[in-house]
Amino acid sequence: MIETNRPAAAPAEDEPDLLRDQFRQLLRYRRLIGAGIGVGLLGGVYLGISTADTYVATADVVLRAPTDDPFNPSLAPDKAINIGSERQVALSSSIANEAAKKLGVSASGFAALRSGLQVTNPPQTMVLRFTYTASSPKEAAKRANAMTEAYLLKRQEALDATRDKMVKGYKEQRDPIAKQLDELSKEIARMPAGAGRDAASSAKTDLQSEVGGYNTKITKLEALDMTPGRVTSAATAPTATDGPGIVMSLALGAAVGLALGLLAAWVRLVFDPAPRSEGDVARSLRAPVLGYLPRDRTGGGPLLAAGEADPRVAEEYRSVAFRLAYDSRFADRRRLLVVAPRGSSETAAAVAVNLAASFAETGKDVLLIEADLRTPVLASQLPTDAGGRPRWSRTPGSPTAGGRHADSEWPDGRQLVVDAGESGSFDLIPGERARNVPRALTSARATQLISEADSPNSTVVVLAPPVLSYADALALVDRVDGVLVVCNPRAVHRTDLSRIRELISGAGGTVLGAVLHAPLPGEKRGRAKDKIVPASTGPAAGSGTSGKAAPQPQPIPYEVAEPEQHIPGDGTDTVALRTVRMGRR
Repeated sequence: MIETNRPAAAPAEDEPDLLRDQFRQLLRYRRLIGAGIGVGLLGGVYLGISTADTYVATADVVLRAPTDDPFNPSLAPDKAINIGSERQVALSSSIANEAAKKLGVSASGFAALRSGLQVTNPPQTMVLRFTYTASSPKEAAKRANAMTEAYLLKRQEALDATRDKMVKGYKEQRDPIAKQLDELSKEIARMPAGAGRDAASSAKTDLQSEVGGYNTKITKLEALDMTPGRVTSAATAPTATDGPGIVMSLALGAAVGLALGLLAAWVRLVFDPAPRSEGDVARSLRAPVLGYLPRDRTGGGPLLAAGEADPRVAEEYRSVAFRLAYDSRFADRRRLLVVAPRGSSETAAAVAVNLAASFAETGKDVLLIEADLRTPVLASQLPTDAGGRPRWSRTPGSPTAGGRHADSEWPDGRQLVVDAGESGSFDLIPGERARNVPRALTSARATQLISEADSPNSTVVVLAPPVLSYADALALVDRVDGVLVVCNPRAVHRTDLSRIRELISGAGGTVLGAVLHAPLPGEKRGRAKDKIVPASTGPAAGSGTSGKAAPQPQPIPYEVAEPEQHIPGDGTDTVALRTVRMGRR
């Protein structure tokens, strides 16, 4: 026999497959991605509108240092001028004040005048670029040129003031010496010839030399070219707005919004505890996903899918049964335990029933055991033939098949035949409320029932309560071995699936695979709020009565969970009653 499903082990991970899987998972958060694109488009619209009436004019100024020989190659302008300091001067309030005087801007508009200016320095140049932004093209060019002229004027004034201060200083040092030289010259003229006159003449020569040095420095300063710079490119009125345009703004906004949406989706995916793909489920359970039940569009029909309006559901069940039949681990013992992680077992019951029908269709003798002794419902939902009234319709204290009574322990020997239509029929051991559920599940009679699969051409399917809500399923694992997990991937956590695998492996069983399904019709994310209906008293409720005759009961649409059977934290804390769909008779 060919083994199609490997033993429970971590499946091989291919990096490209993982990337594609993660990208597909990101696309599940369409609302986040759409919200990001919407925010980006709004930003693009704002950018396009805010820059629609914005015009930018630019003027370039080349700075130069004062020099007496502009053609001297030994003079390095970048050594004489600190371009960073000049840029700060160009942005200073003194330049803006000078420009405001030329433009006639009032004090209230001074801040706006200064805020529209930007001064930059292209790398490796002595150029200052004046960029002015305004709402009018002519105003932008006018103010850019005014700022440029104000800067050059202020720089010219600063250079002239520096030169005049230095000339004044030299003159103040020269004048006393020149006065002393004049007095010495008059004194020499009155002195007779001799040694004294010669000494005075020598002192006069020194004073003349010192005065000549100061005159040379003054002359050199006065001969300097003090031009602060020149305008290489005057600002002209721009012909187009500075913004990228509404079309380009929308495109940029959509791109940025898409990036933000994908980032938000990725963050949501990282912190999302629920498995968002079949690969996540397979990695958590270390078992393959055997099938994904299509969404039931009929609004919730009977448990048996054969002969229904949507044939896809029945075909998916047949596919799952086919994969199980060719799994060597299941083919050796043919004992299958069907469980849900937590919450409702409705879908798990449908999977167990339809797998039993699929196995019966292949000619096997199938026995379906309802080991859910807390809320048994299969007998009331399936078309059965027991040769008399259904067990749930018997009055309290009335005898049952085999002379047993309503208070006898499960299993009580009652076996029903389920008509699966074209698929054939299979046997059903219906569940029944028991006083001590663990003792009933581990009894010798229950073990004998499960061992029916040891007979040739026989298959036993066991339906148990949710494995994380009750320990009933773990009590049956060592008798069944093969476990099939039925879950909605959006309503279970990855840690729950890993815990299920650890519990089943620790109990000596093996997870054969998982069957995934979409949310049930009318079911929302989170806990559903079922309508509360008073429970009927009778054998189905597990309560005894006196010998009084009871009225003929009607089919019970709701099963009430007994208070002593509730376990806090099992996922049904806020659900007092559970809805049961009625089957077709």
